[in-house]
Formats: sequence, structure tokens, C-alpha cells
Amino acid sequence: MSADAEILNVNGLESGYGAAMVLKDLDLSLKPGEVFTILGKNGMGKSTLLKTLMGFIRPKKGRVSFFGEGTESWSPDRIARSRVAYIPQEQALFQDLTVRDNLGLALMRDKDFQLRFDAIADHFPFLKERMGQKAGTLSGGEQKMLLVARALICRPRIILIDEITEGMQPSVIERLIGILRGEREKFGTAMLMVEQNVHFALAAADRYAVLDLGRIIEAGTTADVHAHARITSHLSV
Repeated sequence: MSADAEILNVNGLESGYGAAMVLKDLDLSLKPGEVFTILGKNGMGKSTLLKTLMGFIRPKKGRVSFFGEGTESWSPDRIARSRVAYIPQEQALFQDLTVRDNLGLALMRDKDFQLRFDAIADHFPFLKERMGQKAGTLSGGEQKMLLVARALICRPRIILIDEITEGMQPSVIERLIGILRGEREKFGTAMLMVEQNVHFALAAADRYAVLDLGRIIEAGTTADVHAHARITSHLSV
């Protein structure tokens, strides 16, 4: 696959729940190593988009392809095995399992654990000391970081991230920006994030789009000096 090839391509996607259509004729693409953020207010279809891409919701119409293969009929576990990681917005940790056990669930072979963890350990120094601690006893910010670590430990080619900054302290958000930048620089990991935090989205991403009632109504590059003002105007309406 060439450097310019699209590793995620979405064409004419329509998806929703039962008869309720949430996403309407949506197109987007992602290149290797690119970070793309989708912004929008609550209820605009951001989480529905990621759940559809990950196979939890079947599209009503349109095409989704990862790495050149159509995945509309794939199960979530098959998509995950193709090295697509997903960080959902809702609680996704096993609270009564240890930090180590939660991380290990992302790997197909436990014998790979130490090698994979060593590759990301510098991003999460607190986790080294908490391996035997139950995930549910971590602070809210620490649990969010554990979710990120669990996604990174499988060395994905793409990460789908659903509003990870919700409820995070500003200092933790800044640390997260550094982690995601470092992961991309080291491994060329591509990311599709949905967010409401405009500062985080523009600091972490290359391109952005604004989703409104299931349609993209604004798109551009985060290098555009007017991007923040345009995005904010849409989110404040």
C-alpha cells in the first residue's frame, strides 16, 4: 500500500437504529499516519459513526473499507483482528480485573505482553506500579489512560477514539496529546477521533470535519488559522 493510499474509506454511509436513520450519505477517508477528528454536539451521530465502522451497527447503505477491503458485513472481532482498535465513550474496563488483566485482553497471545507493554510503558509510567491493582480503583483520569494504553498495546494500524477527553483534567489532556503524537511518530498509527473538545481536537489532528444531524457540514485542515472560530460557531448554535 502506497503512502498516499487510503486505509479507511467511507462512501455514502447511512446508518442508524431500527427505522431511525442517524448518518446520512456520509463520506470520509483516512490515510496512513493521519489523524482526523470529527466534531459535533451531542446527538449528531459521532458515536454512531464509530460503532458502525467497528461493526457494532450494520450500515443501512453505503460502503466501509479498511485497508482496501469492504468490512460492512464483518464482525467487531474480525475488524479488531485486522488491527483496528476502538476506545469507546462508555465505560469499557473490567472494573474487578487488574490493570494487567485489562491490558492483556487486547492481545491474542499473553506471551507477547511484556514486549508490547515495554513499547508503550514510557507513556504510562503510573501503570508500571499498578499492574496488580483493580481497574475500578483507579481515578477517572487514570482509567481513561488505561483505555488508551489497552488500545496502543495491540499496536493498531488505526485507532477509533470516542470523546476520550470527557471529564479529563486539562493537564491529563495535554499529556494525552503528547502520547498520541508520540505513537503516530513512532509507529505511524492513524487515528479517527470524535470530540467536542476543540482545543484537543485541533492540537492532535491534521484534518477535521463537523457533523450535524448525521451530515458533514464543515471540513478543513487544523493548520487553518480560522478553523477554531468556524468550528466553535457550529458547536455554539
